[in-house]
Amino acid sequence: MFGRDEKVSEERLTAAQYIILGIFLVLAYGLWRLQVMQADYYSLAAEKNRIRNVPVLAPRGKILDRYGRTIVDNYPSFSALLLRDSSRDLSADADSIAQGLHLDPNEVRARIFLKEDITPDELQFIEAHRNELPELDTIMAHRRLYPRNGFMAHLIGYVGEVSDDMLNLPAFELYNPGDVVGISGVERQYNDMLMGKNGSRQALVDSHGREVGRLGETDAIPGKPLKLTIDIDLQIAAEQALEGKNGAIVAMDPHTGEILAMVSGPTFDPNDFAVRVSRDEWNKLVTDPDKPLLNKAIQAQLAPGSTFKIIMSVAGWQEGVAQTMHVNCTGSAEFYGRRFGCWVKGGHGAVDLEKAIYQSCDVFFYTLANKLGIERIAKYATDFGLGQKTGIDLPNEVSGVMPSEEWKIRNFKQKWFAGETISVGIGQGAIAITPVQLLRAISAISMGGKMVVPHVINPTEMPPGLIEAGHYADVKNVSLDPAGWNFITDAMSRVLLPEGTAPSAHIPGIDIAGKTGSAQIVSLATRAKFKNSDALAQNGWFVGFTPRRNPDVVVCVLFQGGEHGRLAARLATQVIKAYVEKRDRSPQKMTEKPKNNGTVDVGGLWSDPISEGESDALEAARFVVDLPKKRTVLATAAPGMN
Repeated sequence: MFGRDEKVSEERLTAAQYIILGIFLVLAYGLWRLQVMQADYYSLAAEKNRIRNVPVLAPRGKILDRYGRTIVDNYPSFSALLLRDSSRDLSADADSIAQGLHLDPNEVRARIFLKEDITPDELQFIEAHRNELPELDTIMAHRRLYPRNGFMAHLIGYVGEVSDDMLNLPAFELYNPGDVVGISGVERQYNDMLMGKNGSRQALVDSHGREVGRLGETDAIPGKPLKLTIDIDLQIAAEQALEGKNGAIVAMDPHTGEILAMVSGPTFDPNDFAVRVSRDEWNKLVTDPDKPLLNKAIQAQLAPGSTFKIIMSVAGWQEGVAQTMHVNCTGSAEFYGRRFGCWVKGGHGAVDLEKAIYQSCDVFFYTLANKLGIERIAKYATDFGLGQKTGIDLPNEVSGVMPSEEWKIRNFKQKWFAGETISVGIGQGAIAITPVQLLRAISAISMGGKMVVPHVINPTEMPPGLIEAGHYADVKNVSLDPAGWNFITDAMSRVLLPEGTAPSAHIPGIDIAGKTGSAQIVSLATRAKFKNSDALAQNGWFVGFTPRRNPDVVVCVLFQGGEHGRLAARLATQVIKAYVEKRDRSPQKMTEKPKNNGTVDVGGLWSDPISEGESDALEAARFVVDLPKKRTVLATAAPGMN
């Protein structure tokens, strides 16, 4: 049927041979490629199948006060994580893992870090199921341990995980998602120093992902401790003074610029951020009209009220206008067709510069402002740092506003009208400053023109290369006539005497000079429409120092809604009194480290967060102690004082 056999042609046989040869060459190339070209790659892949790298997280550096007393420490905390390089079917185990860790199964499938700060029973679940669930592991982290009740919260700040959105910001572009970094305060400003460097542990695992041994470990490098210029004792006095109030208190050494205390109220608890703040808690904080997350010491931009009259006095003296100026205050004065009232309805009568300062006569300073003009006022205010950042080493400081003709043209494309200068003369109108700006300006005047840079870190104790110490050593000298310096500071010392605006803040035996201020946030007519609502109450200001020239300490108080500067003055003198009493009780404590080797005996903070035998987070957390709840009752204020 098939006929006779046909011979295979020589051409077909040759073609078949070439095809077979080609196949062998391809196979040979593949083997060469696997064994030679990609040998390192597949060797590493094979190594990964049996070696697992587990990160060892570095603890952040402690934060200490000026004497080395611990303010912020760490406590050990375990987090559960899912090893997604495991060969097991993670989806199949999701339900079991979710049940043991009290999570939703969908969270288990979607996340690597399943749960932070796990409880002892959850840790026990993971340990008991290592064979059945080898992809489930734990990592030990050092969580931040902050003082309770928001003690120093705005200055210290808080930490948080780097999110994908944060990676787009220049400040966080070098980090990885999940890294714990400083988000605010000194935690952010000095994050590179506090953060340290993570280590790793190499674990040997079998084909099922179970750990069968350890190969080695690279130790983590802890973050360096950070010593602040803050004095815990003075900080406690400032916290107690502002407790339950809205505003800020800042105390500074005017010789060096070292911040001794800084409080902003209301506050928040940074312990809520130590692991992960809840959405409800976050929304509550950001929608609170009192803005608890705002560090008002460096971010509240408000009219300074009558405290600005000290800048006006210096400008008037230096320009030769104020020395011989006399005004008859009848309770108001008219400028450019508009009547401007004095805070004393009946007026102050005959007023010179000295009386204008200690009785805070508005009519005098209206008249002085009209004589000087906005350009000369703006020059002196700018020389003393108003309307510009102070350079304090804290993130997100704002610059405020010091109006001038050029400022109005640049921002509003309008000319400046002479009538606008009148309100600026008493610290109202377009002027807006921060408490730390005002503190620095009045400090410079108290020091005869020496203006320092405020700072919360002592640069001489920082590791080389982490900070430019020269910046904080910068001193600007503003020209100030010695006779005017003596005259103005003497007048300021009478503010707390019976004839001044804050006699109830006087402390016998302490030479305190200062200036009160009350600043409207709306016009009096607008406030009257709202029936004098407390929400529209005037802000109270006070800047005080002791002694009256070349002082040891300067304190600035913003009391939002405090109405009268005399109330702010009482808060400031509480802090000044605490400073003087400590200095007089033990002068060496103001410059030397306490002999108790860092144990805090005043202020109720911890010295060692983990005692022997206590290792889990629940036990560690008990070392966070409460700020003492001492309430100071203010004396009843006499009516009719600025």
